[in-house]
Amino acid sequence: MENILSLLGVLIVIVGFAMKLDSILIVMIALVVTALVGGIGLEGMLDILGTSFVSNRGMAIFIIIMLATGTLERNGLKESAASLIRRFKKVSAGLIIDIYGVFRMIFAAFNVSFGGVAGFVRPIILPMSIGAVESQNLELNKEYEEELKGMASAMENICWFFGQVLFIGGSGGLLVQSTLKELGYEVTLVQLAAVEIPVALVALVTASIYFYTKDRRLMKKYYGDSEQKGDQS
Repeated sequence: MENILSLLGVLIVIVGFAMKLDSILIVMIALVVTALVGGIGLEGMLDILGTSFVSNRGMAIFIIIMLATGTLERNGLKESAASLIRRFKKVSAGLIIDIYGVFRMIFAAFNVSFGGVAGFVRPIILPMSIGAVESQNLELNKEYEEELKGMASAMENICWFFGQVLFIGGSGGLLVQSTLKELGYEVTLVQLAAVEIPVALVALVTASIYFYTKDRRLMKKYYGDSEQKGDQS
């Protein structure tokens, strides 16, 4: 019977979400009820929460970033980013993505995360890219917008993938070091970072050239002569 009562929290969540009540309040009530009926008690519940928070700090930070990003979006973050770029008439969407790639690679080398695609690219870089199109007095094409989403997300993934290994002591470097050690190669993290520098630079330059030229092709495909007219105006 006690095992069945411990599932009462699940029932509270289901009923609460079905009634479209406040989600945070529902989860907290379900948490407290589960702790009480399960015999853990409030003190045990807080102990488990504290231990889980310390053990999964990275995930907790990710959640905090998501909450902060959502709050900023609601208060006009995307609109402000797009409005800023509209002031610059000669900036293209491809150039914005390339500039972001440079900064992303630099910060990735210090193992600094901006929140990834959901936390930074979607609310900031994508609106800035769209604003660059609108600054040329062009109406945004939906297919072109989808292409921009893919390009911005790809630049984020490329720079983070190749840049994080530059950080000495990062998880990527440790993984490569341990793998090479199993194969009989003894290397230091400094040596790995030194070898990775030209690889990261080549990846950044190649991605930047590709996305810039692709953006130029897409502009001609979707706007044609309208791009030149927008520049003249």
